[in-house]
Amino acid sequence: MAQLFSVNSRYVYMKQVLIIVFAILLLGACKKSDESVDFGYEYFGLTEGRFVSYDVMEISHDGNSDTVKYILKTVVGENIIDNEGRTAKKLYRYAYDSQTEELIDERVWTSIIDQGRGEVVEENQRKIRMVFAVTIDKIWDVNAFNPEEEQEVYYESIDEPYSINGFSLESTARVEYEDYVTLIDYDRKYEVYAKNIGLVHRSFKNLEISNFDTTDIQNGWETHYTLRDYGVE
Repeated sequence: MAQLFSVNSRYVYMKQVLIIVFAILLLGACKKSDESVDFGYEYFGLTEGRFVSYDVMEISHDGNSDTVKYILKTVVGENIIDNEGRTAKKLYRYAYDSQTEELIDERVWTSIIDQGRGEVVEENQRKIRMVFAVTIDKIWDVNAFNPEEEQEVYYESIDEPYSINGFSLESTARVEYEDYVTLIDYDRKYEVYAKNIGLVHRSFKNLEISNFDTTDIQNGWETHYTLRDYGVE
């Protein structure tokens, strides 16, 4: 009996040791796996002091095309508690005259990464501009938290090089909004984000056209943001 008891004790002890070793290996593997996941937060560019400036062109087509051009500079500011009680970042926006570079407008928005969403509160409208991790299968509603109509978007490409206005960017993600043409309508909207910068290009067109001709514009509007400069202040 003593010998049997000793064998059982050794068996129980070895079993416990194996369980502990397995648990340690499993935790190590999970930690390594978590560390190896690239969520793509760098695409959203929320480092305090980071600035991005754009050449902006807004076109209104209402019989006579009216074009407005200006320089827009955005700067990620300090922390702020938003209206949801979350710690967000102030997003300073400065508009300058394209010719004189005189300041013509300044506003403060807020931006945050929370629960896998990259959000911007724009003129009191909360919009989901990105979701994380940045993967090709993601689809989401930009307007899920505001009264505007549903707008489903998706990543058309990720981790791709992109050239714009003399800049060669190594890793970008493209968010597709709309690419829609009918006999009388042309809606083309997309955004491009670059790692460690943020938004680098926005091209939104909502146009009424004639006979499928996207150059024969009858009415509508366009907004285009083109990267001009970026860095950290």
